[in-house]
Amino acid sequence: MKAGKHDTQLLKLAMEIGVGYAKKRGFDDFGKGISPKDKVECIYRLLVQDKLIQPLAEDKDDGPNRKHKLILWISKQLPKDHELLN
Repeated sequence: MKAGKHDTQLLKLAMEIGVGYAKKRGFDDFGKGISPKDKVECIYRLLVQDKLIQPLAEDKDDGPNRKHKLILWISKQLPKDHELLN
């Protein structure tokens, strides 16, 4: 899994959109006491539950792979000419 040039920005965008999606689904906002690692896991699990992304294999279900999965998800949501995809 090679890190892309804009992965940090893509992950940040995925988290913003993921939190917005969670709020629309009726979840409370993430408090300041929630770690970024836990936020990634919560958004990942919500998207898997709603069948918006495929779950990772059990032996690959860890923090870096969840982040990568969220980056792939948001990359597919953006227009092909978006600046973060270049």
